[in-house]
Amino acid sequence: MYAQQEQSTPGAYLTFVERQLSADGCTTRWEDWAGVPVLVGRRADFRLSWMATRLHLFTVAAAVPEVTVPVISTFTDQVMKYAKDTKGGLPVGLQNGVGAFPVLVSDRIDPAAVQWAEEQQRLKFACMTRPVVVDSARRYVAMYRGKPALGRVYASHFIEKGSQYFYGQ
Repeated sequence: MYAQQEQSTPGAYLTFVERQLSADGCTTRWEDWAGVPVLVGRRADFRLSWMATRLHLFTVAAAVPEVTVPVISTFTDQVMKYAKDTKGGLPVGLQNGVGAFPVLVSDRIDPAAVQWAEEQQRLKFACMTRPVVVDSARRYVAMYRGKPALGRVYASHFIEKGSQYFYGQ
């Protein structure tokens, strides 16, 4: 469940996420991805406790007619590529990591997509994604909230930001 009761439509939920991102100091903008309006939020944080690395965190969210496993999986791959291509600076892996929340919102959700989002973090070299599936009809947010072996040092950061951005906590 997410905090705000009035966000029962995909568009209203995206407005909520945009406010949460801005309140946390993320730069936000809207882009057009093949005719679909997409909210992009971005921030970078450096921590010595992360082995002196900088994590570039992207949140990319869109409302879609329906979320299935192939839809969220493809969107996750697109967001991962987008984040790596646009982060700038040193190459990924040289004291730089990329994290992303690919977020799809709909009032039509395949339960298998919810399970897919909740089961694990997705990884490619120095790039971690935690896909988020939001069922606006049921006011349910599905995302992985665990601490995996790879990328464990960033896990609490992902959990904190996910709670703040998508649950309003």
